[in-house]
Amino acid sequence: MTDYRKINNLVGWVVFLIATIVYVLTLEPTASFWDAGEFIACSYKLLVPHPPGAPFYLLMGRLFSMFASDPTQVAWWVNLLSALCSSFTVLFLFWTITILARRLLTKAGEAPTTGNTLLIMGSGAVGALAYTFSDSAWFSAVEAEVYAMSSFFTAIVFWAILRWEAKAGEAYSDKWLILIAYLVGLSIGAHLLNLVAIPAIAFIYYFRLYKPSFWGGVIAFMISAVIVVSILWGVIPGLPTIAGNFEVFFVNSLGLPFSSGILVFVALVIAAIGFGLRYSIKTNNRILNTVILSFIFVLIGYSSYMMIPIRSSYDPTIDENDPDDILSFVSYLKREQYGDRPLLYGPQYNAQPIGQEEGEVRYVKGKDKYVASSPKIEPIYESKDKVLLPRIYSDAPQHLDEYRKWVDLKEGQTPSFGQNMSFLLRYQLGHMYWRYFGWNFIGRESDVQQSGVLWFDGNKDSLPPSVANSKARNSFFLLPLLVGILGLIYQVRKNERDAFVIGLLFFFTGIAIALYLNQPPIEPRERDYTFAGSFYSFCIWIGLGVLGLAELLGKIIQSQQARAAVATVVCLAVPGIMAAEGWDDHDRSERYQSVDSAKNLLDSVAPNGILFTNGDNDTFPLWYAQEVEGYRTDVRVSVLSYLNTDWYIDQMKRQAYKSDPWPLSLENEDYRQGTNDYLPFVEREQVTAGIDLKQFVQLVKDDHPALKVQYGAGTTLLTMPTKNYFLNVDKAKVQNMGFVSKDRQTEITDRMQWTINKSMLEKKHLIILDLLATNNWERPVYFASTVNRADFMGLSEYFQLEGLAYRIVPVKASEESENINKEVMYENLMKKFRFRNFDKEGIFYDENYYRFSAQAREKYAILAAAYLEDGNKARAKEIADYCFKVMPVSTIPYDYFTPPFIAIYAELGETQKADQMLEKMAKDSQEALDYYFTKGPLFDMEIQTNMVMLQQLIGVAQQIGKDQRAAQLQEQFMQYMQRMRR
Repeated sequence: MTDYRKINNLVGWVVFLIATIVYVLTLEPTASFWDAGEFIACSYKLLVPHPPGAPFYLLMGRLFSMFASDPTQVAWWVNLLSALCSSFTVLFLFWTITILARRLLTKAGEAPTTGNTLLIMGSGAVGALAYTFSDSAWFSAVEAEVYAMSSFFTAIVFWAILRWEAKAGEAYSDKWLILIAYLVGLSIGAHLLNLVAIPAIAFIYYFRLYKPSFWGGVIAFMISAVIVVSILWGVIPGLPTIAGNFEVFFVNSLGLPFSSGILVFVALVIAAIGFGLRYSIKTNNRILNTVILSFIFVLIGYSSYMMIPIRSSYDPTIDENDPDDILSFVSYLKREQYGDRPLLYGPQYNAQPIGQEEGEVRYVKGKDKYVASSPKIEPIYESKDKVLLPRIYSDAPQHLDEYRKWVDLKEGQTPSFGQNMSFLLRYQLGHMYWRYFGWNFIGRESDVQQSGVLWFDGNKDSLPPSVANSKARNSFFLLPLLVGILGLIYQVRKNERDAFVIGLLFFFTGIAIALYLNQPPIEPRERDYTFAGSFYSFCIWIGLGVLGLAELLGKIIQSQQARAAVATVVCLAVPGIMAAEGWDDHDRSERYQSVDSAKNLLDSVAPNGILFTNGDNDTFPLWYAQEVEGYRTDVRVSVLSYLNTDWYIDQMKRQAYKSDPWPLSLENEDYRQGTNDYLPFVEREQVTAGIDLKQFVQLVKDDHPALKVQYGAGTTLLTMPTKNYFLNVDKAKVQNMGFVSKDRQTEITDRMQWTINKSMLEKKHLIILDLLATNNWERPVYFASTVNRADFMGLSEYFQLEGLAYRIVPVKASEESENINKEVMYENLMKKFRFRNFDKEGIFYDENYYRFSAQAREKYAILAAAYLEDGNKARAKEIADYCFKVMPVSTIPYDYFTPPFIAIYAELGETQKADQMLEKMAKDSQEALDYYFTKGPLFDMEIQTNMVMLQQLIGVAQQIGKDQRAAQLQEQFMQYMQRMRR
C-alpha cells in the first residue's frame, strides 16, 4: 500500500512536471487578444474588470505579477498562473483516474499487484496527458484567462469527493465535504462553471451512503439542483440583493446613515448562523452541522468578491459599472448590462409585445439617501407567443440571416417547436458543442472561424494553401475518440455507478452548459473553452481505455506486466499524436503583435488625445499597454459601447494618469441611467436645414421643451430635431495649432457641416457631440480605424488619417481621396510602429492577428499611394518595401487590403513584382472561393472577403493596363456571383 501510494504520487508529479514544462515553453510572453489584456491590467493593479468579475483570479494574478522584474514581464507571470492552474488540473485528473482505475482492478482494501500498478499508472498518465494536449485546455493554459483556473477547481473538487468517498464513515471524514464547499466558494471568484460539477458530486455522496433506487436517484438529483440554484441565485446575487433592500429601507425610511442597513443585515446573518451551529451541536445533528459549516465556507470563499466594491470605491482607472455601493454591486453581479436570454419558456424572434410593465424600482446612491431612477421596462407578450425552449429568439437582422442557414425559416414565419429543436440540435449542440468535442479528440480543419472537424487528413491538393498549410489543421486519426469510447465501455461493464457519475460530469459540464447558454446563431469568436470541463471528463475515459485495451490483449499476452506495458505504450500514442499535431498552433512563445498593435494604435494619436475604440480587441490590449507598461498614458481610450452608461461617462470626466478630464458641458443628471438613453429623430421645421451643435447640446442640457415629445403615459423624451448640424470653427486658432496637414491648411473651413443619418441618437453619440461642441479643438479627437462606420455620425468627411486612427479636423475630404497628414503618418508608420517577429517564419498567427496586420498593411498602401500621387516615387517605394519587410508574405499572406500595392509597384516601374502579386492573389482567392463554396453558407464571410479581393483585382488589372487579364477575372467573378445566387 505504501509503495503504491509513493508510486502514485511520484508518477502524478512527473505528469504534472511534463504539463508544466509544455505550458511554460508555449506560454504567450505578453497579453493576447480578447480578455487577457484586461485581466492582466486588472490583476496588476487590482482594478475592476467587466461583470461579473473574477476577484479571486485577480488576487492570484496580483500575487504572480509581483515576481516580475519589470512591467514588461508582468504579462508572462500572470499568464504563468493559467499554466500552473492547468498543470495542477492535469495532476488532479491523474489522481482521479488512478482512483477510478484502481477500483476497476482491485477490491477495496487490497494492494494492487505489480502489473495492476503499472496499468493504473499508465491509465492515469494517458488520460492526464491527453487532456494536457487537448485543443481547448492547451489554448486556455497559455494566456491570462479564467478558464484554466475554473478547470482546476472542477478537477480538485471532483478529486476531493473521491477522497471523501474513500474516507466516509471515519472520524472527521466530513472535512472533505467542507473543503469542497470552500473550494466551490473560491471558484465563484474565478468562474461559475465549477458549479455544474455539483450534481456528479451529489451522486457520489448518494451512492456511498444510501442504497440506490430510482426515486432515491431522483431525490439526489433534485437536492443537487437545489444546491446549484441556491448558490447561483441565492448566495451570489441573492444575499447582496437582500442586503441592498435592507440598506434602502434603513437609509431612506429610517433616515440612518449609509451602510447601516448592510451592517444590520450582516449581524442578522451571523446571528442566524451562530444559532444554527449551536442548535446542531446541542441536538447532535451531524448533517445540519455539516450543511451550516459548508455554507459558512462557501461564504468565506465567496468573500473574495469584497475586493470589487472596495477597489471600486477608490475610483480606479478601470472601474467597470462602478460597483462601489451595494446596489450597483448587485447590478454588477447580475450582469444586467448584458441583457437576458429566454431559457425554458419565452417569446420567439417575431413575437410582438402587447404592452410593457415596469420592473423593480432601481436606486442609485445620492447625497444623503438612495434616489429612485427609471425602472427597467419589461415587454409583455401574449401566452400564445411564448413557447417551450425558445431557441430562435433574437430579432437582430444579422441573427435572422444566420437562423436561416440552420433551419428552413421563411420571412416573417413563426418558428415551430420542431424548428426550435432543429436549431438546438444542429447549431447549439451540433455546431457549438460536438464540433468542439471533435476538435479536441478527432481533428480540426483549420483556424478559420466555423471550421469543422477533420476526420481524416487525406489529399490536400484540392485545398487552398490557407487551409492545407494551416498550422491549426490537426488530425488525430480518431485515436483519442476510439480509446475514450473503449474506456467508457469498459467502465460501464465493470462499474456502472462510476460510469454514471462520470457521464453526469460529462453532460453537465458540456451539453447542459450549451442548453443553458442558448447561444445566438453567430458569435464574435469560437467558444470551445467554455466546455473544457466536459473534455476533462472524456479524458477520464481515455485513461480508462488503457484498461480496456489491456483486457482485449489478455487473449494474446498472458503476462500481466507485459500486457500492462504494451497497453500503456500503445495508448501513449494518443497524447503523443495530440502533442505533435497541436504544438505548432498552440506555441505562442514568440507572439507579441497583440501588444504591438495596441502601441501602434496609441502612437497614431497626438499627445493628450482622445481615442474612440470599438470593442474587446480594440481596447483590452490598449488597457494593458497603458496600465501595465505605462505606455502613452496621455491618451484617453474610450470604448464606444461603454459610453452608453453614466458610470463610464463619469470616469471620462476624471483625471487618468497624464490624461486630462474630458471637457463636457453635460452633467451627471443629464445622462444618468434612464435619462437621455436615446433621442429619437423627430423633425422640427425650424431647424430642418441645420442647427448649431453648441445650441443643440445646450437645449439638451436645459431639458428644453422645444426638444420634448410625449412617449407613453406620463413620459417625455428629448429628441433629435434634425439630421443636419454645423459647428463654427475659429479658423485662425486651428491654423496656429498646426495639426492640419501642411498641404490642406488653406482648406480649413470656418464652419463644419454634416448630416447624421440615424433614426436616433444613442447616449454615446450625444456625448461625442457634446465633446466636439465643448472641446474647441483643445484635445485631439480620434476614431480607431476599426470602429463601426455607423458610429461616425456623418463626421467621416472631416477625418484626417494619421496612422491607425482618424483625427477629426475642420477640413472636408475630397470625393476622390482621403484626407491624409502624410508627414505625421510617415513618422508613425515608418519610425514608431512595431511588428516584432512578424517577419519570423514558423510562428502561428490566428485570424485576430491577421485582421490587425491587414489594417496596418492597408495604411501603408494608402500612404505610399499618397506620396506617389505627389510624385515622390522614392518615398512611395520606401514605404511599400518596408511594409513587406516587416510583414512579409511568407508569414502574413496577402489579404483584401493588399491589391492597391499592385498598382503602386506597377507605377514605380516594378512590373514583374506587380504581375506576380496580381497572379498570386488571383490564384489564392479563386482557390479559396472554390473551397468555401463547397463548405456551404457558414463560410459566407470567407466567401465575401475573397469576392471583394477578386473584385479589387479586376479594378487593379484595368488600372495597370492589363485589360485582357481583367476581362478573364471579370468572367470568373461573374461565375462566382451566379454560385452565390444559387
